[in-house]
Amino acid sequence: MAEEKTELSYEQARDELTDVVRRLEAGGLTLEESLALWERGEKLAGICEEWLEGARARLAAAMAERAEPAEGTPF
Repeated sequence: MAEEKTELSYEQARDELTDVVRRLEAGGLTLEESLALWERGEKLAGICEEWLEGARARLAAAMAERAEPAEGTPF
């Protein structure tokens, strides 16, 4: 999945996932088509989660860095 993450931005994966959900909810698909869309949706959800986990980690690191007093600072 890491390979595909570099190919799709978070926004691209999210938008495609939204389309997949819309198509599944609309119905009228064969079982095989529905399963293929479901599998694609699961993959896209995983890509989005990877991006979000990375963003959370970066934010946590920035917050931790900000909370640490700089060397030589009296407080």
